[in-house]
Amino acid sequence: MAGNLNIRKGDAVRVVAGKDKGAEGKVIAVLPEKNRVIVEGVNRIKRHTKVVQQGGRGGTTGGIVTQEAAIDVSNVMLLVEVDGKKVPTRVGFRRDEVTKRRPDGSTYTAHRSIRVAKRTGEEI
Repeated sequence: MAGNLNIRKGDAVRVVAGKDKGAEGKVIAVLPEKNRVIVEGVNRIKRHTKVVQQGGRGGTTGGIVTQEAAIDVSNVMLLVEVDGKKVPTRVGFRRDEVTKRRPDGSTYTAHRSIRVAKRTGEEI
C-alpha cells in the first residue's frame, strides 16, 4: 500500500483530523512505506527508556522522554501562503518540458514533474 506521497520533509502542514486537529507544524520525517508522517509538536507521546550501561561515553540515561509519533498522511494538509496568511491546499502535479544536456554536450528534451498548489496554481 506504500505509495507516492504529496507531503515532503520540511513542508508546513495543518492537522485536519484526530486529537490534534487544527495544529500546525513542520514535517520532520516521511514514512512512505507506512503512509505516515511525523509532524513537529503534533501527536506527542511519552516513551519510557531504560538505562543502557555501555563502556565509556556511549551510555544513555533512562527516564520518560516525550516525542512525536507518526500520524497518517491523510490527516494533514499542506499549507501555502496567500496574502500573508497560511491556508491549507490540496497538491497537484504539472509536467514541464525541460532541456537537458548530456556529458558529450548534446541536448535533449525531457519531462519534469512539479508539485502545484491546487488552491493558487503556484509551484510549491
